[in-house]
Amino acid sequence: MQPPTGQPPPGQRWHTREDSGIRLDAALRWWHDDRPVEHPKIIELFNSSLVLDEEGRYQLRIGKDWCYVQVEEAAYEVRTVDVTQDERVSVRLSDRTAEALDPATLTLGEDGVFRCRVKGARAQARFSRDAQYQLGELLEEGEDGRLFLRAGRRQMALPLSLGAPSA
Repeated sequence: MQPPTGQPPPGQRWHTREDSGIRLDAALRWWHDDRPVEHPKIIELFNSSLVLDEEGRYQLRIGKDWCYVQVEEAAYEVRTVDVTQDERVSVRLSDRTAEALDPATLTLGEDGVFRCRVKGARAQARFSRDAQYQLGELLEEGEDGRLFLRAGRRQMALPLSLGAPSA
């Protein structure tokens, strides 16, 4: 056995807080050094530990440890859409938090997946298939082709119309 040389083994590299080698891709899959993270408990830990710092950079914060991570598009997944007793629409996110949906931030990507702004409009969230279905159950089309979100007796105009994706 050779003593450590202060260099990483061949084919590997040292990581720092600034360069963790961790990224979240556009499909909300976690990667480390271009290898997929596949263990469900690690994925859940990463999802629940993702935060946006004051400078707008994403970090994983686990206990006292933290590192910056690269987020390619959406940082959070909308997992559930709920209508509250006061007829508001809320979303539950992959970090185990819930917040009111701001209908004005809904967009429909070219891939046919809804997205919205969350965390005080500082971050983007992508709807899961289940959440997209739940949202679809609340959508109504107006006479002019514009879409509305119906929550009980409340009807909220959306910045979308049927036909073209909004980007």
